[in-house]
Amino acid sequence: MSPSVRPEVPRTVRPPAAAELPFFVYGTLRPGEANHAAFLRGRTAAEEPARLPGAELYDGPGYPYAVRHPGAHVVGELITAAPGAYGALLAELDRLEEYHGPGLPRNLYDRVRCDALRPDGSRTAAWVYLAAPPLARRLRESGIRIPGGDWLSR
Repeated sequence: MSPSVRPEVPRTVRPPAAAELPFFVYGTLRPGEANHAAFLRGRTAAEEPARLPGAELYDGPGYPYAVRHPGAHVVGELITAAPGAYGALLAELDRLEEYHGPGLPRNLYDRVRCDALRPDGSRTAAWVYLAAPPLARRLRESGIRIPGGDWLSR
């Protein structure tokens, strides 16, 4: 008998929806932006600067889109939900980002688990909303890239 060989797991994995991960936010959900005030103020236990490696940022109509891109990074914040606020916050952010479930064609964004980098270089798993594949393709072809990956510096 030969030992079973397990395939290498990709960096981005969709864990069960119940995984209470922090959120990596990079646009209107960042502190000081409109959706932070509307959705996150008073509902977080921690907010800290972070980067999302392997993605670049595109300008949208009033908000940005992160798209996978090796060698680039997106600047943002890691947001940890306050105790007891996670489930409701996750549902509200999914609605805001027009995420309806893994791989569904009506998604504007896909919520995926990615590794975010803290300023000290440590990695942490976080939920991030990336442009859904059809939109990501259009952005790569004709979108307006935000140099440096920082929505606040545009």
